[in-house]
Amino acid sequence: MPGRVRLFCLPYAGASAAVFAQWRRGLPDAVDVRPVELPGRGSRIGEAPCTDPRALTRRLADEVAGSVTGSYALFGHSLGALLAFELAHELRDRGIAAPRALFASGCAGPAVCDGAYFRRPRSDADLRDALSAYGATPPEALADPALMALVLPVLRADFRLRGAYTYAARPALDCPIQALGGTRDDVARADLEAWGRETRGPFDLALFEGDHFFIHARRGPVLDLVGRQIGARAEAAA
Repeated sequence: MPGRVRLFCLPYAGASAAVFAQWRRGLPDAVDVRPVELPGRGSRIGEAPCTDPRALTRRLADEVAGSVTGSYALFGHSLGALLAFELAHELRDRGIAAPRALFASGCAGPAVCDGAYFRRPRSDADLRDALSAYGATPPEALADPALMALVLPVLRADFRLRGAYTYAARPALDCPIQALGGTRDDVARADLEAWGRETRGPFDLALFEGDHFFIHARRGPVLDLVGRQIGARAEAAA
């Protein structure tokens, strides 16, 4: 469909592109959902997970740049929000036009996020406890050794990736930034509002009832917001 906006979606730690599989059904036809698969999971399970944020950003930019042939937007949740932010900067450095919008979900602004929690060495038991605490993994999955043998190495690598992230001060982005947060998440409102420092364009914060994984529990309202914002930006650009 001519004029469609490609929405590149970056997942949270330990997750694959499959977490965005249902998004196509909840967004207007004018939005072309493009879940981004990170190395080491899903369709890229044969690749080693990446633990270097800069290297991963460059790699993702290599893969995405050829698909940015018109209007596009970026969405990332938690770790994915930082990757989306760095990807926006990398694409700008390559001379590619700014995204129509950057959606930063469930993550403190990059200038204030603290990676100390993620830098600690983790045993398998520690990682299972982290999955249990987040509440998004069913108990039967946590008790499945074969499944955990696939999930835990990816989660450990993603924790290292998140812990290795360091903020670099650069000129602010030109695109609008929409931050999203959960009312019962442990990311403070002030930390979500710190995303506003990263753009010269409009900034807004939307809160949804729920914990860190409000994007699943409140998927309908989240997608309504994403669809409205992309549509509004399209009208403004026309």
